[in-house]
Amino acid sequence: MKGFDAKFSDFPDYILGITKEIWEDRGIHTLHRYYAEDIVVRSPASVVVGNQGVIAATMATLSEFPDRQLLGEDVIWCGTPETGMLSSHRIVSTATHAGDGVYGPATGTKLTYRILADCHAIDNQINDEWLIRDQGAIVRQMGWDPKAYAAGLIEAEGGPDACVQPLTPATDRPGPYTGTGNDDEFGARYADMLTRIMTAEMALIGTEYDRACQLEHPGAVTAHGREAADRFWMGLRAAFPSATFRIEHAMGNQDPMMSPRAAVRWSLTGKHDGWGAFGRPTGAEVHVLGISHAEYGPRGLRRDYVLYDETAIWKQIVMQTG
Repeated sequence: MKGFDAKFSDFPDYILGITKEIWEDRGIHTLHRYYAEDIVVRSPASVVVGNQGVIAATMATLSEFPDRQLLGEDVIWCGTPETGMLSSHRIVSTATHAGDGVYGPATGTKLTYRILADCHAIDNQINDEWLIRDQGAIVRQMGWDPKAYAAGLIEAEGGPDACVQPLTPATDRPGPYTGTGNDDEFGARYADMLTRIMTAEMALIGTEYDRACQLEHPGAVTAHGREAADRFWMGLRAAFPSATFRIEHAMGNQDPMMSPRAAVRWSLTGKHDGWGAFGRPTGAEVHVLGISHAEYGPRGLRRDYVLYDETAIWKQIVMQTG
């Protein structure tokens, strides 16, 4: 781990360690050390440039959810300490809505939701990030509908022209990381499967997925079996049938005591011109950022974790259609 603090044994230990140090150990000041001053943080809801914005958002979140925990399920990664490393970190977050904030007056609601974050690090510092929270899970547990929440957000932020703009190719900002992953066979296999499914090769689900697969989908949905995988991917693609699907990053790891794993970051850009997971077609231009993790076994893909932000998609639709 050349260039990194000696207390970290490897890159996953670094990612898991600084996450706990910042959030649960209240080491918010360590963001000055662990995050680059000009870091670019992309979430489906917005693009934030600069560490000061990250620090402010962290403090606001902890004020609203003071007992928040970030439980790291896995870190899939590629690269070297000398050239830079890219992690895809899968988290289960638990929190109690104990303070006033973005989600309104404190309600005492207890939340559990997943996060997937891709981070590029070199010399003990993260300088580029892609972050997806399961906002659909959060707002549903708070008692709201994702579309209604998005509409309320637009109004609260001053309307379609004044509100915080979601991530799109037009609002994205370039960062220092330009890699596309590694050459692991399972990363390539997962990326190829997603690409073929998005070109309507739905029959592939019957051969690639284990019949007893476990699926974790946006909205804190847990499902099992190939039929559920078919419904999920069909619903997403049917909503945006003419949109362009793109693999942004693909990598895999094969480690002792673990299943072969893959992490893929992908996007879907185009019109909401079909009936599917987002209701009546509106013709709105939409950009979907997705991150997926897969675990493989002897009978194919046995666990699939997929995240996109439903509220950011609805926000784009409502901004254009009212």
